[in-house]
Amino acid sequence: MEMSRKMWIDTDMGSDDAVALIMALQSEDIEVVGISALSGNVPLEQATLNARFIAELCESDVPVYAGADKPLLRPYVDATWFHGIDGLSGYGGIPQQKPEKAHAVDALIAASHQYEDLILVTLGPLTNIALAVARDPSIISNISRCVVMGGAACTYGNVTPAAEYNIWVDPDAARMTFLSGLAVEMVGWEFCQGEFALSKDEMEQVRNLDTPLAHFTLNCNEVAIQAYYKQTKHHGLSLPDPVAMAVALDKTIATDISPHYVEIETQSDLTRGITLVDKLDVVLDSRNENTWAQAIQSGKNVEVTWAIDSARWKQMLYDSLL
Repeated sequence: MEMSRKMWIDTDMGSDDAVALIMALQSEDIEVVGISALSGNVPLEQATLNARFIAELCESDVPVYAGADKPLLRPYVDATWFHGIDGLSGYGGIPQQKPEKAHAVDALIAASHQYEDLILVTLGPLTNIALAVARDPSIISNISRCVVMGGAACTYGNVTPAAEYNIWVDPDAARMTFLSGLAVEMVGWEFCQGEFALSKDEMEQVRNLDTPLAHFTLNCNEVAIQAYYKQTKHHGLSLPDPVAMAVALDKTIATDISPHYVEIETQSDLTRGITLVDKLDVVLDSRNENTWAQAIQSGKNVEVTWAIDSARWKQMLYDSLL
């Protein structure tokens, strides 16, 4: 029986990306038709290797494509301090599967034409997506949802007080993507903190599942658990990408969503990468380079997630690890 929904995953393959991939590849009603890797949490070569390793761990032969090795205009800054040198706390491996020869951007464009209503899930910087849209704008109408793990809606970021890493590291690509006309659904970094992070008891619950995937989920995030405490002074496992994947798999897990105009700051060093949400639909003075006035005329470009069902996303995670 053919799967009812087709998904493409774009990822920079840190430890939380690995768990998000597991959730998608273990889903019974999703067929992941391709994975595109890029530099982000780890450099491109490592990201591509990790994606293939996770696919094999899930006994999947999904093709993995290498994409952008650096941001569009900026120097590349990795996040290995948070995920470990290999992105997986040293628990990765060398997969048998080889990367595909086609470039990830070309492969994504081809898939968007091959599969109707393709679901696109982005777990890293948006460089590959911006390049794909620039090369072939017609893909916009073929992608039914573009679920973006990125940004922070009206709250603080994780790499600067203003910005979340995926948007900050390539704000130019993020801005291109957000303003492209894609059906962007933003699931921000805020949904990996507090009640949304796994507590010590919940991590123990995962360990007690006693499956290879459950053990790997905790093991590959060992460095991330330590980094999360260093960053926030809270004990827990922060999993932003799996939360976004949960919303991609079942949109009803997001309990409060609304469309807004969202801009990405690309000029200021202080607020670079901020996801500026026009929550009140305020039309600012057109003397400010006409940016906001033009945006209001063109409509609201992003569905912003404001709340999710914490218990349901965690149950989806547990179920995927059995």
